[in-house]
Amino acid sequence: MSSLSILCNAAVNAGVVSGVLALLVGLVVGAIIYKVVANKKIGKSKTNAVKIIEEAYAEAKSIKKESMLEAKEEAQKIRDEANNEARERRAEIQKQEERLDQREDYVTKKETALDAKSEQLENEKVQLENDKKTLNDKISEQNEIKNQMLEKLESLSGLTKNQAKDLLIDSITEEAKKDAGNIVKKIEDEARENGEKIAQDIVMSAIQRCATDLSSEMTVTTVALPNDEMKGRIIGREGRNIRSIESATGVELIVDDTPESITVSSFDPVRREIARLSLEKLIIDGRIHPGRIEEIVEKATREVDKTIKEAGENACNDAGIFNLAPELVKILGRLKFRTSYGQNCLKHSVETSIIAGLIATELNADVMLAKRGGLLHDIGKALDHEVEGTHVSIGVDLARKNKESDLVINCIQAHHGDVPFACIEAVIVQVADAISSTRPGARRESFENYIKRLQQLEGICNDFKGVEKSYAIQAGREVRIIVKPDQISDTDAMYLVKDITKRIEDEMQYPGQIKVVVIRENRFTETAK
Repeated sequence: MSSLSILCNAAVNAGVVSGVLALLVGLVVGAIIYKVVANKKIGKSKTNAVKIIEEAYAEAKSIKKESMLEAKEEAQKIRDEANNEARERRAEIQKQEERLDQREDYVTKKETALDAKSEQLENEKVQLENDKKTLNDKISEQNEIKNQMLEKLESLSGLTKNQAKDLLIDSITEEAKKDAGNIVKKIEDEARENGEKIAQDIVMSAIQRCATDLSSEMTVTTVALPNDEMKGRIIGREGRNIRSIESATGVELIVDDTPESITVSSFDPVRREIARLSLEKLIIDGRIHPGRIEEIVEKATREVDKTIKEAGENACNDAGIFNLAPELVKILGRLKFRTSYGQNCLKHSVETSIIAGLIATELNADVMLAKRGGLLHDIGKALDHEVEGTHVSIGVDLARKNKESDLVINCIQAHHGDVPFACIEAVIVQVADAISSTRPGARRESFENYIKRLQQLEGICNDFKGVEKSYAIQAGREVRIIVKPDQISDTDAMYLVKDITKRIEDEMQYPGQIKVVVIRENRFTETAK
């Protein structure tokens, strides 16, 4: 190895050693400096800690002092409230003691008054006992005098006590009966005079203000033909056309010898109307075959349904009822093709509704209820040929199904007297129904029924004892009865007319009213010669 290499190695080693020494010296110096700085920070932190502790101690002392002051104030406040409450309680107790003292004084006074009253009642009781004894003595004395007088009267009159009593009772009874008859007759005359006047005013006002038609429509059951040849075309080959018409409409066509006409027969008035309208359209159209018949019948059915709906709506408008169920409106319109004794049922229902409303107005009753009941009272007649039961029961079922009120249902039920009246409006509906159906020209009845009703009326009158003859006059609106004067007195005649009237009401069915007149007279005849 050369000297230069050695020198280089030595220099390198010397540099390493000096670096290590420098590093050690730096570490020692850094540690000394860190320790000095750390000691300074520790000293400063201790100083700050002491200062913070002193401040915290002072603040705690201040808080403690304030808390003690607040506690003292709160305690004083509680003490004051307790003192006030105790003072109020003592005042209330004192008032209660005063009230108890007053009540005790009142009870004491009341006991004193009761004692005085008891003593007074005892004295009065003794006095009553003495009066009772005196009264019994006087009653005994009067009974003895009465018996002596009765014995003397029996000896003078020649009648026993029971005989005289019966004679007196008969005399008083006859006199009282005459007086009662006169009083009843007077009251009835006054009531009849005033009642008839008021009733006539109300009824006449209702009829006068009712604007429905007087004429009644009849359902057409005969279709006029342009010629007799049309009969053969309607019948068709081997009767196929007439069978198609009957099958499509549900009616029976009667083709007889009557010239230029065909009769439509059916219990259903709506079907009868559809058949009539279809025949008229077929006659005008001229094309009569099964296919065309079905087409025309379908068209006529739609037209009749539309007519029924319009008729129901018009009836509601005329009566002033605007909230009726759609089903009831449609069923009501079917009454346009229904008649009763020749009177159109729909017009009768509208007329009854209007009259009922007018009468209800005069009597300060429920006008809308009366009008509604009058409009619906005969609605069952629209379905009485399809549904089993009377038109009243059918109408009640329809009203209940469509949620009508109980009072409207009662108006329907009671208009023939089947159930008791639940309200004055039901009575008004019955009266309006009678006015509409019995006015002149409203209805027609068969001659046979008319004769039977008159015979029944006269037969009821002739069944009573003492009746000589009876005559039904004014188309059965009045019956005059002639009695035997030797068997019926004036008082008996008054009771007889009541008995006949009651029996007519119980046994007969009649529209309107029947006036019963009993005639009693004595005739004395002598011939001058």
